[in-house]
Amino acid sequence: MKRNMMKQTIKILLLIILIIGTSSCDRVKRKTEQVTGEIKKETTNQIKNQSKKIGNKIFPKFDSDKADTENNKQRFKDFIKVEITPDVKNIYCFDDAIGIDADYMFLFDCDSLTSKKIIEMHNLVLDTVNFDNGFGMQHDFEWWDKDRIAELQKYSWTDGKQYHKYYWYDKEKGKAYFFDFDM
Repeated sequence: MKRNMMKQTIKILLLIILIIGTSSCDRVKRKTEQVTGEIKKETTNQIKNQSKKIGNKIFPKFDSDKADTENNKQRFKDFIKVEITPDVKNIYCFDDAIGIDADYMFLFDCDSLTSKKIIEMHNLVLDTVNFDNGFGMQHDFEWWDKDRIAELQKYSWTDGKQYHKYYWYDKEKGKAYFFDFDM
């Protein structure tokens, strides 16, 4: 009888161990599946983000029809290379990078301190010799005022070959025009 009871107790203990082991395996399996799902989701997100970054490097987006978009702010950082401070707003930009030549146009509001930073950053000098403002290469937008630009002092920089930067600052209106092009 004692022996029978001992066998029964052992069977019950083995059954309990088996149940606990099985439920633990199920929990481990569920947890593994959950973690695997999270890793797949995060990996997919990272791949999308990296693809977007690469795409922006190869084909950066410019939103010429709307001011202050994330794309325009990013292009401002890429091209103008000064911090977007509170005075910098109403950023419009455009690119024409198809073909053998490329040009980039930026219009934005800023104060004279930011304007000076831009002039310094790009080594621009007051251009009193070159009266050609490159209007033939510039594109027509409501926000790009060629008539007003013609009245402003032009600052310029060139690599001495085919790459040029033109910059105009309208102190009255607090507007800056930046034209970056190659021929």
